Amino acid sequence: MELDEVLQAVGPRLRALRLERGITLTQLGKSTGISVSTLSRLESGGRKPTLELLLLLAKAYQVQLDELIDAPVTGDPRVHMRPVKRHGMTYIPLTRRPGGLQAFKQIYPPHYPGYLPEQQVHEGYEWLYVLSGRLRLLLGPHDTTLVAGEVAEFDTRTPHAFINPGDEPCEVLALFGKQGERMHVRARPAARKQD
Repeated sequence: MELDEVLQAVGPRLRALRLERGITLTQLGKSTGISVSTLSRLESGGRKPTLELLLLLAKAYQVQLDELIDAPVTGDPRVHMRPVKRHGMTYIPLTRRPGGLQAFKQIYPPHYPGYLPEQQVHEGYEWLYVLSGRLRLLLGPHDTTLVAGEVAEFDTRTPHAFINPGDEPCEVLALFGKQGERMHVRARPAARKQD
């Protein structure tokens, strides 16, 4: 795909994204600092998008830049995320979209943290699945140890803390929604009756 074709397709994509999110040009202008007339010309194709404008819009829409401009696939579908170490734990982000629902692989070292941590409270909703090891979940007055294959979900406004009581690392898949998004689990459909 030629550069001109990519740039011409950006305007309609910007308009569709704005309408999909239910945002007016005025609201978008206030959140980005871009004038309404510039936004209108970008959407209509009357102005070519610059990197500066696209970065502001990608941030406002909470999407990656390549998603915003529909960049051609480079051939490697893998997502390379950098692990983050915090308080002895390793977090591996599995999603690239800032804000909204986030997915992480979390690795708790053995006997992490080795003491009874203070329970924390914050906005959001969390769903976690223990991939390997054991994870002790302190959730308000409840004290539960989850093993591989078990799931927990809770509103993060409930006081909570995690401990790895085992001798091996504990690996957890965690989905977290800052706005309190709940996960939707579908049950397997019932088997059809034989005639």
